[in-house]
Amino acid sequence: MTGPLLVSLYIFVLAIFVGFEVISKVPPLLHTPLMSGANAISGITVVGALISAGAGHSGASTLLGLIAVILATINVVGGFLVTDRMLEMFKKEGRGDRPVAPPT
Repeated sequence: MTGPLLVSLYIFVLAIFVGFEVISKVPPLLHTPLMSGANAISGITVVGALISAGAGHSGASTLLGLIAVILATINVVGGFLVTDRMLEMFKKEGRGDRPVAPPT
């Protein structure tokens, strides 16, 4: 029992170090687009949380699965909102605001 637990803990700690090193090398200009895209892509966690919640093993696993669904959905929606806000910064002002005059 302790063997698989130690291997899982070892992989988790290595993932923390690798993730920290990768993110710390990203320039500040690219950090927001990278993170918003990663949050949007993390919709796969919603699927995993739904599977966990619907497995029906016990009441505790269903409750934890429900909490996971809620948190993963907040993460995905937040990623899309940040991406939308970021894309709004690149739109040119005045474009599409004025009606086009009919040709005479």
